[in-house]
Amino acid sequence: MQKDERKGANMTDTDTAITQKINELYSQYGKSNEAVYNQPISDDLFSPELKKTLETAINASKADIEKVKKSDHPDEKPLIFEGAIFSSLYEGYTHYTIQSIDVKSNTADVIITLEHAGATVDPEKEIPTAVPKVVWNDKIHFVNIANTGWRIDNITFDKKFSNSEDLKTSLTDFIQYSKQ
Repeated sequence: MQKDERKGANMTDTDTAITQKINELYSQYGKSNEAVYNQPISDDLFSPELKKTLETAINASKADIEKVKKSDHPDEKPLIFEGAIFSSLYEGYTHYTIQSIDVKSNTADVIITLEHAGATVDPEKEIPTAVPKVVWNDKIHFVNIANTGWRIDNITFDKKFSNSEDLKTSLTDFIQYSKQ
């Protein structure tokens, strides 16, 4: 799953703590958006501000799902999270690697190289078809909160693959759209 590409780098306690948070993010929330709907958002993983924004967006989506169910048109598509919300690429990732951890006082920026190598099904032949591997870099921003440790505060997305600059902007846009 994850490997540390920082050859010869000595892992500090901070590096270890941050690496654990990254592994937790991608193991809990990385592969599917179902996790954000089906379990509470972690206090130990996200900064209070990001946690609140995530919860607001999730609650807006859940409210729209219920509104559509009870409407005159329950077959309409509700406002839901589509694609991987913690990754630049809509399809998500199949592998990730930590490239660098840059700690500055109470903040840290981590460059993650993600890749997606999958298969699609040819509709005419109904057989798997190889899809070219896609590789990109996201940057995870951490804050060190007194007495609680490192928390993810935002994720800057790769501009080649994402319509949003970062996770907070994406969530805020989602919330605003839900109010229309």
